This record gives sequence, C-alpha cells and structure tokens, in this order.
Amino acid sequence: MPIRINLLAEAQALEELRRRDPVKRVLWLAGILVALVVIWGIYLQVRIMRDNDKLKGLEARSKAQESEYVQVINNQKKLIEVDHKQAALRQLATNRFLLANPLNALQTTTVDDVQLVRLKMTGDYFLNPEVKPKTNDSRVIPGKPATATERVILVLEAKDSSSRPGELVSKFKEALVANSYLQNALGKNNEIKLISLSPPQIASESGKLHVLFSLECRFPEKTR
Repeated sequence: MPIRINLLAEAQALEELRRRDPVKRVLWLAGILVALVVIWGIYLQVRIMRDNDKLKGLEARSKAQESEYVQVINNQKKLIEVDHKQAALRQLATNRFLLANPLNALQTTTVDDVQLVRLKMTGDYFLNPEVKPKTNDSRVIPGKPATATERVILVLEAKDSSSRPGELVSKFKEALVANSYLQNALGKNNEIKLISLSPPQIASESGKLHVLFSLECRFPEKTR
C-alpha cells in the first residue's frame, strides 16, 4: 500500500490555526460593535435634531400663548377698573343730592309776610385719591379705593315785609328748623344760620319797608 505524504500539511495546519485565532474574532466582534454604536449615535443625533425642532415649535407656541395670556389678563384688569368706575358713577348718580326734596319742603314751610325771593345751591365734589396697599415687615396695610366727597350748601334769600321788618326772620328760621325733611337732612350738627340781614329799605313797587336776609343750610358731607 502506497504511503501518501502531504508536504503542505504544516502550512495548512498553520493556516487553520490562524483562522481559529480568538484575537481575530474579538477584533471582528469589536468592529461590529463599533459600527453598531456609530449607527446608534447617528440615530440618536437624528432624533435629537427632530426633538429640538419640536421644542422650538412648542416654545414659539408657548410664547404666542403667553403674550395672549398677558393680553387677556390686562383686558380683565381694564374691565374690572371700568366696572369699578361705572359702579362708582352709578352710586354717585343715584345717591346725589336732589333739589326736588328741599323745594318740596320749602313750599310747605311758609310764614306770612315773608317771601322767598332767591334760592342758591352750591354742590362741590372733592376727589380723594386711591391709597394703595402697603407691606411692612410684620403685616399688610390694606389700601382704600378712590372716593368723592359731596358738599352741598343751600342759601335762601328772603324778604320780610311785615309791619316791623326784621322781626319775622327768626320765625321763618324756626319754621325751617321744624320741617321734618330739613331736620333729617341737616342732622343735629348742621343748623340753619343767618348769614346776612339788610337794613330796612323801601320797595320801589309797593312803597313798603322790608328787609332782605339770607339763611344758609349746610348739609352733611357725604363720601362715596
């Protein structure tokens, strides 16, 4: 039987050993892992870019909504301020001094030989500015809204044509003091005052003596 000798057996064995080298396998595996990491990094970068674009869009939308929100808040503040002013004006209009009541009281308060010749009403309004709330170290000091103080003065100019001009001045004043409306409207601290009294003089149309006098009715101040 012939003997076969493989002269390349040693070279083939070395080649087989080289193929089975674990280092080479590790290098191949490492290369594959690096490639996967690079692909994963590219994927993450793409996602980050997309998310950044979405974030920019959301930020732009948020800023637009924020400006709209600020506008709505400002409009609400203006509306509250307008409502407050309207309520104050309505209160001032409905509670203002009405001349009809004093006129009705005057026509029911008469004294013979005393003629009311002129009536003058002065109504002044003084604005009191708003006091804003303050905060100190221990507590909050509340503020006060703006108000208006109403001051009404009624001046009655009358003529006493009695036989003894001037003696009915006090009687007419007492009649006014006894009027129920004037009692309630003037209060206890606002009496009717005699502010002027002329000397006796002769009326050109009748030739009779008379005196002219003025009474002041100062109504209590009201703040609204």
